[in-house]
Formats: sequence, C-alpha cells, structure tokens
Amino acid sequence: MQNSKTVYIIAGPTAVGKTAVSIALAQRLGTDIISADSRQCYKGMTIGTAKPDATELAAVKHYFIDSHDVTQNLSAADYETLALGYIEEVLSSHDAAVVCGGTGLYINALCHGLDEMPPTDAEVAKSVEDAYAANGLEWLQQAVAQEDPVFYATGEIQNPARLMRALSFMRTTGTSITQYRTQSRKQRPFRMVKVALELPREVLYNRINQRVDSMMQQGLENEVRALLPYRQLKNLQTVGYAELFEYFDGNCTLQEAVEKIKQHSRNYAKRQLTWFRKDPEMRWLRPDDEAIVEKIIGLAD
Repeated sequence: MQNSKTVYIIAGPTAVGKTAVSIALAQRLGTDIISADSRQCYKGMTIGTAKPDATELAAVKHYFIDSHDVTQNLSAADYETLALGYIEEVLSSHDAAVVCGGTGLYINALCHGLDEMPPTDAEVAKSVEDAYAANGLEWLQQAVAQEDPVFYATGEIQNPARLMRALSFMRTTGTSITQYRTQSRKQRPFRMVKVALELPREVLYNRINQRVDSMMQQGLENEVRALLPYRQLKNLQTVGYAELFEYFDGNCTLQEAVEKIKQHSRNYAKRQLTWFRKDPEMRWLRPDDEAIVEKIIGLAD
C-alpha cells in the first residue's frame, strides 16, 4: 500500500443514513466497505444494530458484519488490528476503501491507533463491579458523571461495561481514560478522508423514533428473546437489548421499553455528535445532498 491509496471514513450518529451513503460511495469507487460499528460484527444482533440488509450486503462486499460470535468480546485494540487487515486486503486490489460506522473509539483506533494504557487495579475493578451489581446502572452512571465527567459527556453511558472500565481506570490512575485516546498518532500507509453526516436535530430524532418502530415491526422483541441466555454478556448490555431485557423481567411494559429505546438512542446520537465534532479533520455533510458522493470524492483532491 502507498499513500496514493485512500480510505474514506463515513461517520455520524445513529440513523443519520451512513449505510446508504457508504454503499453509494463504494459503488462509485468500485470498492468494498469495512464496518466501524462495535455491535454489527456479532451474529444474532441483526435488527437491533440496524445491520445492512441482504440487498445492501449483496450490492457491496462488507467486512466486519456478522463476523464474530456474540460470545466474543472485541476491544478497540482488536478492531484496530482487524480493520487494518481488512483495509490491506481491499487496497491490495483497489485504489480506495470505505469505512462506515458510528463507534467513535473504533474509528479513532483505526485512524490513529491506541496508546498504551496503565493497567487497572483488579481489586478496584472488582469493587466497581460489585457496587454495580448491588446498586444498578443509575448508580454507575452517577458515579462516572461525578468522578469522570469528561468520559460521561462522550462515552456510552447506557453501556455498563464501558462505564465500569472508565470508573475503574479513574479510581486506579486518577486520570480519565479519555486522556489515552489521542496522545500519539500512528502513521498509516494510506490517505484518509473523514466525513461525518448530520441532519437537523428534529429530523434526526424523528428518524431514530421511526427506526425503532420499524425494528419492532421487523421482530426485535423475538431477536432479543433469543439472546436471553447471553444477557449477561457485555455485548448485550447495549441500547435496544437492555431495555427489552427489563421488559422480560417485568420491570416495565413493552411500550415503556420501546420508548426507552428511542430515548436512549437519541441520547447516544447526541454523544456521537459530541465525539465527532471534537475531531478537526471531520468534514460535515448532509446525507440528503444529491451530490454527496462527488463531494466526498472531491475531498481527496
């Protein structure tokens, strides 16, 4: 690979339209797509993660979709290694590759690498896990908000695993885990064009609400029910799944669970936007721009 090769990163909040834009771009460039979504890689988590459908997958070859068993727990460091391998494969026979996803930490790992982090004290981590088990998610969120407000502002606050990791790291080192995300940049053997998609907030939130309704119509409840035996896995402690587990436990009605999914998805979209807006290399475009593909390609000139 040489620097004449280009990787186009298509980022943005959930439901903004990344998949459609990425497929149009990949088709225009005659290349493949590498997902940068931390959940779409897991088999069995299809409806709730809004994976590309069969038609979309047939239109363009995708990497990191349905590639791993739900029992596997991949990290951002794992993604960095995998994604670089996928890109090397694609660029061996194409001049460009497209990366599509909304997991900011994964995109950061791919573009710039991850720094070496101090270890987390095992006893501290155990005490945080025990406290979470006893007091629940709301306690965990409040603890992180108080002790590491920087992480809380941009992290996945509906994801207990990420919250426990952040809190344990802060209590061990006295430093926010966010400080280790962009301290030093690794050089990549390709050019990168980073694009983030955005829509007016009312439009985006309406799309999110409609998507959740569509997910329910497609059978999200049955998908989550089938995953009940694995509910303790970190991969399933995520929006769209955790809320329905609460419904199955009798802690809320189905309608309440659906409304929580919508609310938590909107909250997540807001945090995604906050994350991507901190990246000065991101170029912001609207997915409904009819000339968006040509504009993205033009950014490489």
